[in-house]
Amino acid sequence: MNLFSSKKVTLPEHNCVLPHALRLPSLEKLVGKRVVLASASPRRKEILQTFGLAPEIIPSTFEETLPFSSFEDAHEYPVATATHKAVEVYERLVHENPDDAPDLVIGADTVVLTHLTPGLSSDPTFVDQPSVSQDLLEKPLSKEDNLRMLLDLNGGVCEVVTGVSLGLTISAVFPVLEAPGYKIKSIEERTLVYFADNSQELLDAYVASGEGLDRAGGFAVQGLGGILVRKVDGDYQNVVGFPAPSFFKFLDILFEEESDFLAI
Repeated sequence: MNLFSSKKVTLPEHNCVLPHALRLPSLEKLVGKRVVLASASPRRKEILQTFGLAPEIIPSTFEETLPFSSFEDAHEYPVATATHKAVEVYERLVHENPDDAPDLVIGADTVVLTHLTPGLSSDPTFVDQPSVSQDLLEKPLSKEDNLRMLLDLNGGVCEVVTGVSLGLTISAVFPVLEAPGYKIKSIEERTLVYFADNSQELLDAYVASGEGLDRAGGFAVQGLGGILVRKVDGDYQNVVGFPAPSFFKFLDILFEEESDFLAI
């Protein structure tokens, strides 16, 4: 008796939803869809896979040269960069193969901004302070620059902001007056990172490890840099590189409010 069926099982050509994913309507909508992450970040890939989403990895070639000073609100900067990343990858893939256009392209950009240290009586929630400018903390240029950054942050606070932009194919079934064949939806996530009052010896040892050289702000909270941090106010995963809870909630909102969300 043959216990195995001879019938061939055909999987969808694009299968980004993993077996352990929660059975959410928005995720079920992604089954069989071509979902692309416009980033080479292994941390973003790992975070998404943890929650059952395994998009194609096609890094954007967009040069991140937007002038930070041109943004009146610093929080708009990563959103704009994420949008350019998503659009570049979407348009490139459509040009390469119009018959296999992506259904969803995920662009993301995470930046670290300076932030005023809250006073003892201040509300720790985010309050818009238009009179106070925030500086962008880039990746350190050297170990000496890394140490300078960490000394500035030591005992203080920085703000980590991730912009996430989704490029969604516009279905021919639900024509929309939006061009060129896709629309962009974006969100941002903000998290405060509080640094402990670390010793010079500890800061020197961390800088010597070299871990902070490839990280905006000069530290990696999920790595050795976690020893420098006293607490995180907000989404920890946002600091690592991708705000998963807000992203999946955003998908749910789009599923409920957009009549043509990934419609076939």
